[in-house]
Amino acid sequence: MNEFKTYHPIVNFVYFLFVIGFSCVFMHPVCLMISLLCAFAYSVMLKGKKTVKTNLIYLIPTLLFAALINPAFNHEGITVIEYLPSGNPLTLESVAYGLAAAIMIISVICWFSCYNEVMTSDKFIYLFGGIIPSLSLIISMTLRFVPRFSAQLKTVANAQRCMGRDVSNGSIIQRAKHGLSILSVMTTWTLENAVETADSMKSRGYGHPGRTAFSIFAFDKRDKKALLCIVMLGLYTLAGKLSGGMYFRYFPSMKANDFSIFEFSIFAAYFALCMCPIIIEIWEARRWKAIKSKI
Repeated sequence: MNEFKTYHPIVNFVYFLFVIGFSCVFMHPVCLMISLLCAFAYSVMLKGKKTVKTNLIYLIPTLLFAALINPAFNHEGITVIEYLPSGNPLTLESVAYGLAAAIMIISVICWFSCYNEVMTSDKFIYLFGGIIPSLSLIISMTLRFVPRFSAQLKTVANAQRCMGRDVSNGSIIQRAKHGLSILSVMTTWTLENAVETADSMKSRGYGHPGRTAFSIFAFDKRDKKALLCIVMLGLYTLAGKLSGGMYFRYFPSMKANDFSIFEFSIFAAYFALCMCPIIIEIWEARRWKAIKSKI
């Protein structure tokens, strides 16, 4: 299911602009958990159940590493758990901040994986091709470089394996030579691909003032409703943050605002914002089942 992907590019971009931006800024524990759970759930919905294993393999080590590295260097805080062999204190506040920073990092990684799945290069160029044609092309090529490079690397590695020149064959020196050979092939492919892309875009007149472009995207009533909902939720969450409704400090001691209806409404708006694509997917699935039942 990927119904949200069928919406207008401006709807997709504004949504990810809000959720990724907020995930990088909001350090309140409630916001961190909302961002992490929604990003994880949406990535699984986009890519299937196999993503659960992939996310856990990459994200758990990142979480543990980031959570442990902060207390090793940051010794602020008044609640001392114990003293390290170096004599520096291990504080509860530094552990909590390290865990919060780790959750923030993996949440942003999850959101960017969803972004790459929904915001394709043609959508990005459609939005910014007329404003910043060169920069939008560079950004689009950069975002698609990693998946294309990975796919090409698998192709080259499989070809080398069929010829008995895989990095797992032979002695250490032979394996190193095979690895360098694959690296040389990939470097050549990358440079040739960049030159061919540049020549192709130049021959098509990309970036020239009078150049026209074909687009399949149309902004309809469905997109208007979705954009209005996302913008209202995003602005309300931002206003709540600026007014101090999400106040939480880690140093010198952990302290948050007293719970209030206003603060609850901010968290609810942020949760609804992050859940927008999932709500759309569920709504469209139920709508489709209702239509099928009437046939």
